[in-house]
Amino acid sequence: MGVSVHGGHMDRHCSTAGIFLRKRINFEIKKGYKLMKESTIKIITVLMLVAILVVIYILNPSFYSDFWRVATSGNMQETMDYIASFGIWAMVFSFLLDVLINALGFLPSIFVSTANGLLFGIVPGIILSWLAETTGVIISFILMRTILRSSAEKLIAKSKYLKKADEFSGKNGFKIMLILRAMPYFPSGILTALGAVSRISLKDYALANLIGKFPSTALEVVIGHDVVNYKNNLDRLMIVIVLVCIIYGAIWYYNRRKERKTA
Repeated sequence: MGVSVHGGHMDRHCSTAGIFLRKRINFEIKKGYKLMKESTIKIITVLMLVAILVVIYILNPSFYSDFWRVATSGNMQETMDYIASFGIWAMVFSFLLDVLINALGFLPSIFVSTANGLLFGIVPGIILSWLAETTGVIISFILMRTILRSSAEKLIAKSKYLKKADEFSGKNGFKIMLILRAMPYFPSGILTALGAVSRISLKDYALANLIGKFPSTALEVVIGHDVVNYKNNLDRLMIVIVLVCIIYGAIWYYNRRKERKTA
């Protein structure tokens, strides 16, 4: 009888150990798959960027010298003339130009967005600029995270405050990024760098940018278009500016009230 009881205990222990082992193996497999998936995404992104750079050079060998001149000139007419010079390929080159500017992160894309609205019309200009800017900041995020996140983690581990901020960014990163990206004229490179060193996932970052970039890009295109043609669109320009002030004033007021309630 004793042997039977002992054997039962042994069976239960073996069963428990087996379940634990299977769970551990499944966990390690999922972890390995996740890491492999992230590495694959990074590799694909880098290859996409290289492919874009190569395609641009093949189509136009002088693109990079011209790009730097146009991107740093701040001259709207020169930007428009340069994009228009590509004829039927103008929209394709504008898209690539906007992607490259946003992927680099430190050059303003407002001139390209405005030029898109002036050259292709407001609605096509908004859609083109929105998709190009979103693509560019996602590429920039992946590149920055690959380079910066490991260094950031070492600094975060040394500070309790940074640990809390890092955990907060993981839980609320989507909401924060969405709100900040919805603000027009906010420095894109700074937001991308903050996202890259935070714990926000690539999925949340990409979705927040896809949604948040639309209103901000739309406003930039419309305002840029109407500022250049202010004589014909002064009424709409004033209405848009007033609406923007009301919207962001409401957001600021809502956040202040929320902070006071939680304090």
